[in-house]
Amino acid sequence: MSKNTEENEELIVDVQEVYSKTETFIENNKKVMSGVIFAVIVVVGGYFGYKKMVIAPMELEAQSEMFMAEKYFEQDSLQLAINGDGLNYGFIDIADEYSGTKAANLAHYYLGLCYRNTGEYEFAIDELKSFSSDDIMISTVALGAIGDSYMELGDIDAAIKYYGKAVKHGDNKLTSPIYLFKAGIACEDAQDFSGAEKNYKAIKADYPDSREAQTVDKYIARVEALK
Repeated sequence: MSKNTEENEELIVDVQEVYSKTETFIENNKKVMSGVIFAVIVVVGGYFGYKKMVIAPMELEAQSEMFMAEKYFEQDSLQLAINGDGLNYGFIDIADEYSGTKAANLAHYYLGLCYRNTGEYEFAIDELKSFSSDDIMISTVALGAIGDSYMELGDIDAAIKYYGKAVKHGDNKLTSPIYLFKAGIACEDAQDFSGAEKNYKAIKADYPDSREAQTVDKYIARVEALK
């Protein structure tokens, strides 16, 4: 018998042995495996059932509750937007009562802006960091608002970091020059005049038609002198 023939026979024997052991394992553990499969089905079914029967109705209710809070926000009645008016929920209530919904997530965003505008900067940072969105514009504004809040708290390094994130995250003609300018001012406060110059020159080079670009030359001249 040739060596190749012997190896082929050994391979056939090995495969048969593995197949036999697999059959034996399945037979001996049939009940356990059935239980595992059933548990997976229950978990998956429960998840989709929860989404449909619980989350979906909550989402509709939460969106309805958001109406007055958003209206107060637009009117700059920020305390009413935050806490409600006694009849209608504020953003705090919506974030708490409808946790897990898109409306609750958006409530964190609104709360962050409200707290920034009312001078409660640590609360603003916490709320904005609790918010996430696929919407580039809104998420960019959230990052910039975190930067604003850190700036007000005197944490200039963190402010520069978040302004930089806002610039990169939402690269557009509207928000990018705003946050580049704010990053430049923050760098000046930190005595980083080279960093400030870099941000100001980026406005002039990349966003020449922006409002910020119209006045940025004097800021460039100032930091060049200070360097």
